[in-house]
Amino acid sequence: MNSRSDNSDNGRDAAAVAPDSEALVLSRLDDKGALTLTLNRPAQFNALSQAMLSAMQEALEQIDDHVRVVVIAANGRAFCAGHDLREMRSHADEAWQCALFQQCSQMMQTLVSLPQPVIARVQGVAAAAGCQLVASCDLAVAADHASFGVSGINLGLFCSTPSVALSRNLSRKRAFQLLMSGEFISAQTAVDWGLLNECVADELLDASIEQWCNTICSKSKVAVSTGKRLFHEQLERPLDQAYALASDAMACNMMAEDVAEGIDAFFDKRPPNWKHR
Repeated sequence: MNSRSDNSDNGRDAAAVAPDSEALVLSRLDDKGALTLTLNRPAQFNALSQAMLSAMQEALEQIDDHVRVVVIAANGRAFCAGHDLREMRSHADEAWQCALFQQCSQMMQTLVSLPQPVIARVQGVAAAAGCQLVASCDLAVAADHASFGVSGINLGLFCSTPSVALSRNLSRKRAFQLLMSGEFISAQTAVDWGLLNECVADELLDASIEQWCNTICSKSKVAVSTGKRLFHEQLERPLDQAYALASDAMACNMMAEDVAEGIDAFFDKRPPNWKHR
């Protein structure tokens, strides 16, 4: 899968965002059902302006059942430098600031609530809200030269909203370390701390993303969407409630045709023929 957002004979441009170089978010769906949304403000290091957040929200809300997996990518040297500080500094009223952070929080929650798994493809620095974006994705793969940090503390601003996503990915002490130090960590350290699934050489990044997408697209759509929803829901519950929720979900999942097919295929020693693809 080509993670860039140009036109291709084996893909189609999604209707959510125009496929031109001026669009803030580029969108491309390949023939396997892998949708790549590419942040496209390279000159501004893909900073999340109000307009960029609106474009992302629109693209996410228009995802349909043809999509099996979503990849969040970026053009340019940086993955995402966080919020657009120039835009933020130009607005002195608290109401505008509150609306911006609510807009960003809504977009991050939309990534989690999508039935499709979301993979971050990180080719450069991910700072502050950019680091939050990586943490909000279900999976994340980075080039080995990428770096990650929440540097708001260096500006006198605690990264409160990124702390929500980071504290749900890293141990408490590791998350607090990032938030309080304002220092950046390497891609390998991000793997060790649990922010990334893997880091690879730059020339292998697209191949790694394609492998992840192929793996997800080869599974039953019912199992994938059910599993993602349950995974996130049970995380927020006490242990007994989490098990009750998981038990009900698994019993319901067992009633799906794909499960009968999967079990039969296992005993027959053949690949499953999923009804839901």
